[in-house]
Amino acid sequence: MARDTWAYRDVAVESYEDARTGALRIRPMAGQAFAPSLRVQCARALVDRALHPAGTRFLLSAKLTDRLGGTPFLYAWHGDPVVVLSAAQAKKFLAEFRRGRI
Repeated sequence: MARDTWAYRDVAVESYEDARTGALRIRPMAGQAFAPSLRVQCARALVDRALHPAGTRFLLSAKLTDRLGGTPFLYAWHGDPVVVLSAAQAKKFLAEFRRGRI
C-alpha cells in the first residue's frame, strides 16, 4: 500500500522523560491542534539518549490515526528525515501555526 502524503502535516514534538518508567517518550508541543497527552509513534532514533537528550524538539511529518478503532495517536513514518528544532525555531513554528488558525 502506498503512503498517502496528503494525510500528513507538520507537527512540532518534544522528547520528555516518562516519570513512571524513566524512558524517553515523544509528545506534541502545546499550542497545536494535538494535545500534548497524545501518543506519538516515530523512529526509535528520536528517543535514543546518545543522540538526543530529553527536551529536544523535532519537526515531524505526522498523521492522526488509530489502529482498528483503538486509541488515536500520531504516526510519523520512520524513513522521514529528522529535523531538530532550536527553541527559537520551535517558537516561530508555533506562532505561525497560531496565526494560520481560523
